[in-house]
Amino acid sequence: MTLSIQMQTVVVGWQIYDLTKDPLALGLIGLAEFLPSISVSLIAGHVADIVPRKRIILSCMFLLLFCTTSLFYFTTDLSTFLSRYNALPIYIVIFISGFARGFIGPSLFSFMPQLVSREIYANAITWNSSTWQAAAVGGPALGGLIYGFHGISISYFTDLSLMIIAITLMSFVKSRPVPPSDESANSILERIKVGIKFVFTNQLILSAISLDLFAVLFGGAVALLPVFAKDILNEGPQALGYLRAAPALGAVTMAVIMAYKPIKQKAGLKMLAAVAGFGVAMIVFAVSKNFWLSFAALLLSGVFDSISVIIRSTLVHTLTPESMKGRVSAVNNIFVGSSNELGAFESGVAARLLGVVPSVIFGGCMTLLVVAVTRIKAKKLESLDLD
Repeated sequence: MTLSIQMQTVVVGWQIYDLTKDPLALGLIGLAEFLPSISVSLIAGHVADIVPRKRIILSCMFLLLFCTTSLFYFTTDLSTFLSRYNALPIYIVIFISGFARGFIGPSLFSFMPQLVSREIYANAITWNSSTWQAAAVGGPALGGLIYGFHGISISYFTDLSLMIIAITLMSFVKSRPVPPSDESANSILERIKVGIKFVFTNQLILSAISLDLFAVLFGGAVALLPVFAKDILNEGPQALGYLRAAPALGAVTMAVIMAYKPIKQKAGLKMLAAVAGFGVAMIVFAVSKNFWLSFAALLLSGVFDSISVIIRSTLVHTLTPESMKGRVSAVNNIFVGSSNELGAFESGVAARLLGVVPSVIFGGCMTLLVVAVTRIKAKKLESLDLD
């Protein structure tokens, strides 16, 4: 599924930029996915705590399959949608897929701990991250290479095939019952409030997800990669695939290292340092005019991001009761998951107002500022150990 989604992200980004020649149009892709995802997040978290999580995951995957099928259809000779409406049909499909992403996030987050015992949470989370990042390495590279050598229709057909394989594999995973709960809250609104209160009264969880929120919101340049690849580095779709895969390649390398040498001592301080390193890597990428230096900067951004994500995920999984994981994940998704799409929109707007390169430099500087403020305000995070 990750291969399919990451591959689709590259192909849609290149296709939209080809149709519009406008960096803001790339940001609108993120906004089209962010709005529905954020609107259903809290309800999705509640549903993930009362409905078997595998059932939700499969339903969302079928909706994603429908979206991928639609994107493939738009590129065939039978379709006249793009010639009539330009990029609008693509935005509509991405908007629909946002609902699936809003529901599947809390379900996946809360289903994984049901498959392993509590004492191996940290190691399971690290391997889970490694597997996801490995697919995220292959997806963008696959998308860029197939688009460059075989065209957009074959790219979407490959994307469609991968999603069918994902659904088939997921059907073999055994379902798990809904975790028992001793909460007194019965109504939907009350149960959602319990989840929100849990996050906002826990300084460790709140500071960790807030840090990731602002770092991704201001520090990400992924949405603008088609502009950098085409207009600044003067490369083609194949180069875009490599650039898009670079952060994931760095992330999966670090995740495998952390699986064997997990961070335990001074984990909070190392998380702050990692987010700061991410901001510096974004600044280097922004000023680079050399493809390999740009690739290296994105690679390092993935290394730093992996450290932050694994520490945050371990923290949230360990401190959250099993019966509340869906709702806490939903709040986490609002803070962090949807910040990728909102960050893509912010990048597009900033690129339009400031220019492409200055906007990424500004984002990197803002990331460093967020780290400084978090270190001052969240003393518990700085002293956090995971041993």
